[in-house]
Amino acid sequence: MNRFILYSLLTIFLSLLLLPASAKTVGGKAWVLDIKGAIGPATADYIKRGLEEARYDGVALIILRMDTPGGLDIAMREIVQAIIASPIPVVTYVAPSGARAASAGTYILYASHVAAMAPGTNLGAATPVAIGGIGGMPSEPTSSKEDDKETEANKPAQSTQDTMAHKMVNDAEAYLRSLAQMHGRNPKWAADAVRESASLSAQDALEKGVIDLMAANIPELLTKINAREVKVLGNEHRIITTGLQVKTLKPDWRLKLLTVITNPNVAYILMLLGIYGLFFELYHPGSILPGVIGGISLLLALFAFQVLPINYAGMALILLGIAFMVSETFVPSFGALGIGGLIAFVIGSVILIDTDSSDYTISIPLIGGFAVISFVFFVWTVGMLVKIRERPVVSGTEEMIGQIGQCLSNNQGQLRVYVHSEAWNAQAQADIAPGQRVRVTGIDGLTLKVEHFEESQNNGNE
Repeated sequence: MNRFILYSLLTIFLSLLLLPASAKTVGGKAWVLDIKGAIGPATADYIKRGLEEARYDGVALIILRMDTPGGLDIAMREIVQAIIASPIPVVTYVAPSGARAASAGTYILYASHVAAMAPGTNLGAATPVAIGGIGGMPSEPTSSKEDDKETEANKPAQSTQDTMAHKMVNDAEAYLRSLAQMHGRNPKWAADAVRESASLSAQDALEKGVIDLMAANIPELLTKINAREVKVLGNEHRIITTGLQVKTLKPDWRLKLLTVITNPNVAYILMLLGIYGLFFELYHPGSILPGVIGGISLLLALFAFQVLPINYAGMALILLGIAFMVSETFVPSFGALGIGGLIAFVIGSVILIDTDSSDYTISIPLIGGFAVISFVFFVWTVGMLVKIRERPVVSGTEEMIGQIGQCLSNNQGQLRVYVHSEAWNAQAQADIAPGQRVRVTGIDGLTLKVEHFEESQNNGNE
C-alpha cells in the first residue's frame, strides 16, 4: 500500500514537471508584421524593432506579410541581416492575392526561413534599379555596321558604363544566390531574376523551387508549416504551430512619424522651412515663432536625412545657394549672388537624394516650386534695393544737402540761416544778405555751407 502511494506521488510529480514543457510546445504566439508599399528606412526600423521585441516576448514564429514593389537597397539589406540573425523562425508570406514581392521584396523572400505565397501573387524583377541610369544591362554582341562604326572617343565611356553595370549586377546576383543556397532554394532562377529581371507567378515559383509552399490565408499557412524543419542560426529547428495565437503587430506612433518624415519630399520641405525660419529669426531677432518652427523642422529633417541615402554634395549646394540668395539682401551685387545661389539651389535639390528608386526621389515640381518662390523673393529683394538706392536720403547729416532755407543774419561773413526748422551757423563763398533764400551745399561739423538760391533756379531744374 505504501509502495502504491509512493508510485502515485512520483507520477503526479513527474506530470507537473512535464506540464510546462508540453504547454510551451503546443502554445505560444505568432506575430504578423506587414510590409506594404515601398521598402524604406521606416520599414527597416519596423521589422528590426519587431524582431527584437519578439525575442523578449516569447514569440515562437514571425510572419512577414508582404506586398511591395521594391525600395531602397540599404533598407532591404538591413531587413535581410535582421532575418538571418533572428533566433526566431521568420516566414515571409506574399499576400493577399494580387500582391507582389518585386525587386527588394524578392531578396527578403529568399532570406526567410520559409518562403510562401498566396495564389495570384508574383515575385521577381530583382535587377538593381540604378542600372537603368548607367546605360542598361550589358547586351549580347551584335554584328550591325552601326556598332562597328562606333568612334574611339565613345568606346572608353561605353566601357566605363559596362564596367559599372557589370559590377552592380554581379554584386546583386551573388547576394541573391547566397541567400538561395542558404535555404536550399533555386539559385539559377535567382541569377535570372537579377540579370534578366525575370518574374514568376506563385504556382511557377513553387514548381521551380523558388518558394516552399502556397497558402490561401494565414491559418492554412500555419497548418502547412507545422512540424517543418528549418535552419535557424545554423541549427536545425522544428516549427510547431499547434495552438499558436496569431497577433498582428501594428505600427506605433514612432513608425508613423518616421514613415512621414522619411518621405524625401517631406524631409526636403522640413529642411527648407528650418533654414528659412532660422534665417528669418536672425534677420528679425525677437520674432520667436519663425525660430521655433525653423528649429523643430530642421531637427526633424536631420533625423530623416540620417536614415535616407543623402548626397552631401547636394546638401552643400543647397545651403550655399540659400546663403548666396540671403547675402544678396546684405551685400547687393545686382544679381550675381542671387542668380548663382538659385542655380546652386536647384542643382543641389536634384542630386540631394542619392538613389534612382522612383519611390525615394524628390519631386521635380516641388523643386521647381521652391525655386520659383526663391527667385521671386530674390527679384523682390533686388527691386527693393534698387528703389532704396534711388530714393533721396531722409535721415542723418547727408539729408541736409540740397535743403532750402533763409538767411537770418550776416555778421561780417558769419551767417545764421534757418533750415529744416532749425537755426544754423553757415558759411558762403559769396555775400548773402539777410532775408535771402539759400541752399545747403555741404556740411562741416555744425556749420552749413550754403549758396544763394533763386526761384528761377528751381524752376529751371524742374
